[in-house]
Amino acid sequence: MLHLLRDDQFELIHRLGFASGRTRDKLAGVPHRLGTLGVPVLDECYAHFECRVANVMDTGSSTCFLGDVVEVGHGAATHVTGAVMTAAHFRANMPPEWRGEYEALLRAAQAYAAERSGDIRPVVWRELQGRE
Repeated sequence: MLHLLRDDQFELIHRLGFASGRTRDKLAGVPHRLGTLGVPVLDECYAHFECRVANVMDTGSSTCFLGDVVEVGHGAATHVTGAVMTAAHFRANMPPEWRGEYEALLRAAQAYAAERSGDIRPVVWRELQGRE
């Protein structure tokens, strides 16, 4: 699932992105519905993309998912003026009281990634060998 949010939805990003869903129900009180694939779709978004997992790639420190888009839609946010939130806009404009928490979480994630990514060796998929 991928959601495009408005550039004023800082609180929603803080709620969903700064804590694990393993410790609390992050969607409690957030208007949403179940989509075609049974995953939560936020009501207040510009657009959403429901994806079926096509491939899973372990990077050592995280897992990347390649998705096949099966459903695209829009939410109520398309009727509100404003732009789509970008990572650069969020970092430049987040409330100052969040900066310390954000930077601490970022440092921890980068340390975790560096610790676990050192042993990754490039592998050419069998299907692609001989095409170079």
